[in-house]
Amino acid sequence: MTWLPAASDTAQSVDLLFYSVLVLTGLMTLAIFALMIFFGVRYRAGSPADRTNPPPRKKWLELGWIFTPLAIFIGIFVWGAVVYAGFYRGGPDDAMTVFVVGKQWMWKAEHANGRREIDELHLPLGQPVRIVLSTEDVIHSFYVPAFRIKQDAVPGRYTSIRFTPTREGEYWLHCAEYCGTDHARMGGRVVVMAPAAFAQWLERGNQNPSLASQGFELFRRLGCSGCHVNSTVHAPDLAGVYGRVVHLSDGRTVVADEAYLRDSILLPKRDVVAGYEPIMPSFQGQLDEGQLSALITYLKENQ
Repeated sequence: MTWLPAASDTAQSVDLLFYSVLVLTGLMTLAIFALMIFFGVRYRAGSPADRTNPPPRKKWLELGWIFTPLAIFIGIFVWGAVVYAGFYRGGPDDAMTVFVVGKQWMWKAEHANGRREIDELHLPLGQPVRIVLSTEDVIHSFYVPAFRIKQDAVPGRYTSIRFTPTREGEYWLHCAEYCGTDHARMGGRVVVMAPAAFAQWLERGNQNPSLASQGFELFRRLGCSGCHVNSTVHAPDLAGVYGRVVHLSDGRTVVADEAYLRDSILLPKRDVVAGYEPIMPSFQGQLDEGQLSALITYLKENQ
């Protein structure tokens, strides 16, 4: 039997939780069946067991049987919640961000320097990674068994998941959500490399401009700079917008993360900034996911 390797920090915590629950439930099952067999044999019809003077009702035993399992189950729930929250802990600034797009039937990845991959994802060993997922058609699910991570890519929004690769090697990447005719063929591999080797791979043969450079060109070509940079048009200044608390016209406040920036480009009338009129046109249908990620990367770095 070959055990599935644990190749990320999340894999170790998930495995510990899984095997702890497995051992606990296994022991409880064995204990319950052992007691069932013992009492079934001892007090079977015709057995010589003494049935006189049955013990009185013991409230402490009943309360203990109620609250002890309850405490154990709540403890497991809290443990699982902590492990789950670990998939999304911390901010994006302390992790390498890779944009991954699901499309029938492939995975497309793009790194910050513009290096692109299809059905492959190269990552550095020991460095926190944040995968930002989107899809160009239906729901897909980014699943790497060796990392114990699975995150859906949902149409019309960004989702993300974080982990740190802890073991060099090649690991299978799957789509874990039925997405159409060739769903079973939608997969690839994740390659974890030593940091120096990864840095060399990242630059080797890459002739694409960085995501931020692509975003800057789009920002100018689409006319965004005409309204948002030193313009007479009454529009919010986007310098340093990423990560900032934004006050909206309906009284709400939001943090300008990737999801907010995406919605502001595609659905500008959803979250109108306080003090401004909803006059920005929508770019929905004019930009693909790669262009959106480039624009957002530029806005993130335009501090």
